[in-house]
Amino acid sequence: MKSSNVQASRSSSAIELKGVTKRYGSVLAVDGLDLSIRSGEFLTLLGPSGCGKTSTLRIIGGFEFPQEGSVYLDGEDVTSKAPFHRRVNTVFQRYALFPHMTIAENIAYGLHGKGVDKSRSKEIVKEMLNLVRLPGVENRRPRELSGGQQQRVALARSLAMEPKVLLLDEPLGSLDYKLRKQMQVELKEIHRKLGTTFVYVTHDQEEAMAMSDRICVMSGGHIVQSGSPTEIYDNPKTRYVADFVGNMNFVDGKLLDRQGTTGTIHVAGIGNLISSHVSDELQVGDLVTVGIRNEDIAVVHSDSLGENIVVAQCTEQLPIGSVTRLVLQASIWQFNADASRETRGDLRGSEIRFHWPAHRVHVFKSGSS
Repeated sequence: MKSSNVQASRSSSAIELKGVTKRYGSVLAVDGLDLSIRSGEFLTLLGPSGCGKTSTLRIIGGFEFPQEGSVYLDGEDVTSKAPFHRRVNTVFQRYALFPHMTIAENIAYGLHGKGVDKSRSKEIVKEMLNLVRLPGVENRRPRELSGGQQQRVALARSLAMEPKVLLLDEPLGSLDYKLRKQMQVELKEIHRKLGTTFVYVTHDQEEAMAMSDRICVMSGGHIVQSGSPTEIYDNPKTRYVADFVGNMNFVDGKLLDRQGTTGTIHVAGIGNLISSHVSDELQVGDLVTVGIRNEDIAVVHSDSLGENIVVAQCTEQLPIGSVTRLVLQASIWQFNADASRETRGDLRGSEIRFHWPAHRVHVFKSGSS
């Protein structure tokens, strides 16, 4: 009875990693990783180079085998099985298309190995090209397509095999900015249409935020925080997550007082700041780091009164797309504030008063990562 319950639990997830550890010589790439991915979920492994995200993806795909732990796909233990014995396909950053084959032949390549007859293969190729919005290119060669089109063909080739799980290893990394943004939208639409489980690897936080149902932020071979894009952005659990996802200013201080989740933090050179997001683990007297996102800082009138008002000098004013970035120097602390692009005049050298609401002040234990 116990084993059947465990099997049922495993079957509820498309992918499950249990205590997975991977070393390359003396380098610990994945450190006792536990991860459960729901069927049909678009999950992104996010982090800088060397955090373990690609190694984790390769372990799921069967390109690498862990020294410890287990990998389950639909409840089946596939820890030691080769990639072709898993219903998993991978789309890489490099398209890996066969240059001597037509687009149709590239997409149908895996189908022939499965014994799919030519007429059905032709139908599937047409369906996949329509899905990735490339109808009518069947007879072209890869060199006749743009980089973005080749990436769509690589995606179509993987999807043609009807994988239970599609692994995507920074597939948009070689595309230019505008095309990358376009492909993000199209990938999300394809995911919605098919309902296939997508596991995506990237170091690009904007990419992760735009497409994912859930993001796992990784560091040192383990998951630091997992949650929806909104949860990760609005409620980072550590300074590492707060710093990696979005733009945030940090200052150091000391927790002077707290009433429930509301606390008063003293910051040298600025004064007392109020936060309504003080976690239970923080005690009065603790050294803390305060984080405020660029967009949560607002310039106020010189006669304004209230909490979290800071006086600073504007040392730089930079137009950045849809916002104007103000660089503000307050005592020994520097803040970047993203104001609306309608900000008028040259504020450099001016004294600026700015503030932020208490519910947008994040507090982390000093030294936490």
